[in-house]
Amino acid sequence: MKIATWNVNSIKARLPMVLEVLKTIDCDVVCLQEIKCETDAFPYMEIEELGYNCAVHGQKTYNGVALLSRHPLEDIVKGLPENEGDDQARYVEALVLADRPVRVGALYLPNGNPAPGDKYDYKLSWMNRLLTHAEAQLKLEEPFVLAGDYNVIPRDEDCWDIAVWRDDALALPETRAAFRKLKWLGLTEAYEATDGRAHEYSFWDYQGGAWQKGHGIRIDHLLLSPQAADRLEKVEIFKKAREMEKPSDHVPVIAELAD
Repeated sequence: MKIATWNVNSIKARLPMVLEVLKTIDCDVVCLQEIKCETDAFPYMEIEELGYNCAVHGQKTYNGVALLSRHPLEDIVKGLPENEGDDQARYVEALVLADRPVRVGALYLPNGNPAPGDKYDYKLSWMNRLLTHAEAQLKLEEPFVLAGDYNVIPRDEDCWDIAVWRDDALALPETRAAFRKLKWLGLTEAYEATDGRAHEYSFWDYQGGAWQKGHGIRIDHLLLSPQAADRLEKVEIFKKAREMEKPSDHVPVIAELAD
């Protein structure tokens, strides 16, 4: 089973490119972030023609997540638990009914800038709610994957120059500590476990020739429960997507689990 996470930065603006990438990577499950459209406006027909079932939690203009699966979806959940008062569409989860079912959560974690400030407080609060949810899911002792744009640079070597990013909300000590707490629950970060090389990125800004200069950061992650991590075989960062016409500033990160 191949599970991908990808921030598409507006699925309507980039639909031809998104469809081409989906055909190329040929994944069983794809978690999309920043679809930037309301749930009813999602391009279901075009995506379903590729063989995917869709669970979508959209929002006009901003945010929005979608879970695409070549297998039936069951027990769909939109929004994190304890989500009262939070109208931002940042999480959708479902049980993927493959031969060996896997529960997958697609997430778009808040950016948090400028920090300090209300936006950073929201980021840390959201991460704390994610921690509580992950802890509850782990008690079920089932294969579970949390895949998405975490807006977290876990290590200095996960960016092109830490001096540039040190004071950014993506790399602040409190951000990294919250991410480590997730892993300390017993979750495995897929790239770190299978590759872990320094200076491999999943995001390059549109500004300043970042892609051409190799000025990237790694902020798109898949965290796996022990039952899913036992099946983890490899991870690929599909950089070719960044070279395409009208690309997203992120590229897919793909984890492969043994059948």
